[in-house]
Amino acid sequence: MRYSYQRELIKDIVRSSKTHPNAEWVFCEAKKKVENISLGTVYRNLKILENTGKIKSIHDDNQVRYDGNIEDHHHLKCVKCGALIDTDIQSNFDRKKIMDDYDFEPNEVKFFILGKCKKHTK
Repeated sequence: MRYSYQRELIKDIVRSSKTHPNAEWVFCEAKKKVENISLGTVYRNLKILENTGKIKSIHDDNQVRYDGNIEDHHHLKCVKCGALIDTDIQSNFDRKKIMDDYDFEPNEVKFFILGKCKKHTK
């Protein structure tokens, strides 16, 4: 894949954010550096970055959010404000059992632990 300044910028924006941003937020941040970048360019490069394993996408209700942390982990989700928080909880599942019992080949496990973040627990 050929080098692209815009793609590198988008990757850096996603990786530097801890908020798991959506494409529109990434677009607004990218526009601060590249005035003439388009939303289509952001979407296209987010897809390329996801397909090449540089970032991950998270399907959260009706929106797609992006995660620069590509290590195996899960998220805490605040039911009040929607914040997603990275955890060090990893996927521990019996791949062979799933394949044998359900005739299904799993690729990965994604889940949210729902609750309230520290802003909403007081």
